[in-house]
Amino acid sequence: MAFRNDDDKKAYWKENLSLLAKLLVVWFAVSFGAGILFVDVLNNIHFFGFKLGFWFAQQGSIYVFVALIFVYMSKMKAMDKRYGVNEE
Repeated sequence: MAFRNDDDKKAYWKENLSLLAKLLVVWFAVSFGAGILFVDVLNNIHFFGFKLGFWFAQQGSIYVFVALIFVYMSKMKAMDKRYGVNEE
């Protein structure tokens, strides 16, 4: 992986860290917020026969985490191509 210049390298890592921060905020909001903080409000809604707060605490946060992995993968592939550091 070789960057064309130092400005590209700095921009790449700035964009990468920004993406990571956004995805971590989503992960935190779903796992901690929906599973713990808002569980009482969400338990008034049923999802596949389960209370939504319970579902997020047990299953939903895992599904969101896996989806975030795929989002990160696709965004990083696009970013790698944009900065010319892709492996293909």
